[in-house]
Amino acid sequence: MNLAFQSLKTVLGALLLTAAVLPQAGAQTAPDQNSREAARRLAKGMCMSCHGEDGVSSKPLVPRIAGQQRAYLEAQLKAFRRQNRADPEAHDYMWGIAATLDDNVVASLADYYSKLPPAKGEPGDAALIAEGKTLFERGHDDRGVPACTVCHGDNAEGHSVFPRLAGQHGQYLARQMQLLRSRLRDSPVMHGVTKDLADEEIRALAMYLQAR
Repeated sequence: MNLAFQSLKTVLGALLLTAAVLPQAGAQTAPDQNSREAARRLAKGMCMSCHGEDGVSSKPLVPRIAGQQRAYLEAQLKAFRRQNRADPEAHDYMWGIAATLDDNVVASLADYYSKLPPAKGEPGDAALIAEGKTLFERGHDDRGVPACTVCHGDNAEGHSVFPRLAGQHGQYLARQMQLLRSRLRDSPVMHGVTKDLADEEIRALAMYLQAR
């Protein structure tokens, strides 16, 4: 195992330990009923126009957020609000929306969507799905790419701040991996994972995850 891979695994391990305590911290400040109602109205109104009814978007470049990890949703909404996520889609669509949300509504929205049934997988090219499955489960040890299961779970269900990927739109996932690879979406760990992936490997991963 090369030194780059060992270093990346150490970082991933530290992130997993950090993520393990986040749900406990979040549980100390439960949103009030008014915030929950405000979140429900937002979900059934403004949010639905892009993310679809019950969080299952039909638009291939708009993420499906039903059944997503609560801690991940909350973290992303706060990143949009702080304008820490500066990728083009975040800037164009989510900065302005998130700026209007206080912490209680953010937490309520995250809770609301996390409890909805996630989207079912969609079939695709069998050869690409098989290639993506191998990459997801095993990574590329010789290139310092860890298995995606390390953070995202054996079934791509995610954990805490690590998002659910199963059933997500393949085009959306491919776009996000390309943004992470080029640093247009900032995430040092995910840049390290994606920087050596070829376009075809990204497509294979996206196709596999869409089919989960």
